[in-house]
Amino acid sequence: MRAAAINKHGGPEEISLQELPDPKPGPNDVLVAVKTCALNHLDIWVREGMPGANLPMPHVLGSDICGVVEAAGGEVKDRKAGDLVVLAPGVGCRVCEACQGGKESLCNRFQFHGVQRPGGYAEKIAVDARDTIPVPKGLSPVEWAAVPLVFLTAWHMLVTRAKLQAGETVLIHAAGSGIGSAAIQIAKYHGARVITTASTAAKLSKAKSLGADEGINYAQETNFSKKVLELTGGRGADVVFEHIGPATFVESVASLKKEGRLVFCGATSGAQVPLDLRQAYMKQVSLFGSFMGGRGELLHVLKLVETGCLRPVVDSTFPLEKAREAQEKMLSRDVFGKIVLKVA
Repeated sequence: MRAAAINKHGGPEEISLQELPDPKPGPNDVLVAVKTCALNHLDIWVREGMPGANLPMPHVLGSDICGVVEAAGGEVKDRKAGDLVVLAPGVGCRVCEACQGGKESLCNRFQFHGVQRPGGYAEKIAVDARDTIPVPKGLSPVEWAAVPLVFLTAWHMLVTRAKLQAGETVLIHAAGSGIGSAAIQIAKYHGARVITTASTAAKLSKAKSLGADEGINYAQETNFSKKVLELTGGRGADVVFEHIGPATFVESVASLKKEGRLVFCGATSGAQVPLDLRQAYMKQVSLFGSFMGGRGELLHVLKLVETGCLRPVVDSTFPLEKAREAQEKMLSRDVFGKIVLKVA
């Protein structure tokens, strides 16, 4: 099979189109012919090299996978050839307390496709049949690939962790990112007022088409917390949706109202953030770390997409052989929504 793989960690130039052996499914597995695979910043971090991740090479990236079941193992009863499926981007061990309680992302053996397991930058992938989720053909494979990781993560952050309520105000960073465009829709679905940030007027206009109520151009408003306070009558945001890191963290905390909640999932601009403990405890704010989500949440999100309550946002598509260029576009930040590889 063809695959866009890396043979060592490094820059985008390490991605190359290669011929790799076809995967061999076991009796409980299905062989999926990959149609599409959406990009995530996770792909970039893996390609660059993550601390403690000793990956066998060549390694195939990609966690957001949509494809068609090509063959099913002898023990598989509920999947058949021709089924259109998406893959759960990450899976737990299924037997620990966290997995049994529907909190798979807390599993000590949690693994991602495209990280600890082979990913979707390839024509085929073999996975446990339980990791596949059938989806209707009302949406295209490009659209379905743009859903799982960002919508699941944003749902877990806003709904499960921060417990966003109708009528509350939420500040969502980076409207043009995949997770930002998903979070805007989830917040509006729950009846919240959305303030969002972006680097251009064009991105803010697109964000408002998704439901954002107010936009802040952070290229012009360097102290965005002042703008948030202005927009909220000096009160501040009930919830801040943070996934950037040190570039925004201090201002994010300053944007919170008293007893506000900051929920964070990423470290795009770095892992170490400054925090004035006095500001945090005097305002009695709460900080919630968040990581992925559970299978039940993913199934719920997919149903909301299927019924049109939420919709995937696709910026552009690239063929498999241009996976390097696709990652370079993501790094340029000239993006609104998801970049998707068309594999087949």
